[in-house]
Amino acid sequence: MKSLCRVWVLYLVENKKIVMVGIPGVGKTTLLSKMVEIIKKRHKSVLVISFGTLMFEIAQKNGLKDRDELKKLPVTKQQELQRLVAERIAAQTEQIIIIDTHTFINSPGGYYPGLPENVLKIIKPTNFVSVTAKPEEIYNRRMKDDSRNRDKITIANIKKELDIQSGMISACSIITGSPVKHVLNREGKIDETTDKIINAIGV
Repeated sequence: MKSLCRVWVLYLVENKKIVMVGIPGVGKTTLLSKMVEIIKKRHKSVLVISFGTLMFEIAQKNGLKDRDELKKLPVTKQQELQRLVAERIAAQTEQIIIIDTHTFINSPGGYYPGLPENVLKIIKPTNFVSVTAKPEEIYNRRMKDDSRNRDKITIANIKKELDIQSGMISACSIITGSPVKHVLNREGKIDETTDKIINAIGV
């Protein structure tokens, strides 16, 4: 009986690691802000980690100047950076840890997985959330964003990216055995989308 109680206590204190993905322009940043607001109101500690930002911070120490140059690094270097970031994430102790990332990197060699198997095994995600939006809405949002050196923007490319994201996140769910929630972030429906995510991840 005592052994069962110890297992139950460990289960209660285990944190949630939610991997949230979305191609640029789906409105992921706004969703994350809303989610954090709700989680804090429910008196839970929460930490949002941008996988790409953390990769860039580590790469900067080795001389990288521009975040958009990350995708041009050799695959072996990207793998090393991903591993280092995953280890940092795994060491966090907040009750809710949200990993903001992408399912793929459009590198010169093709589409490289943003969450390869070895990274998933280190992080041990409990949930996946895949955010999408209508291609036309994504296109309009990207056209207004001149803060990054983006690849060529077309509706056809956006549709292709959404398809790749769907396939990649499904593979992540299969590898880890963790559920994936697909949400469509429609224009003007941010609160509705946030509620769907919060309910899905059980916080």
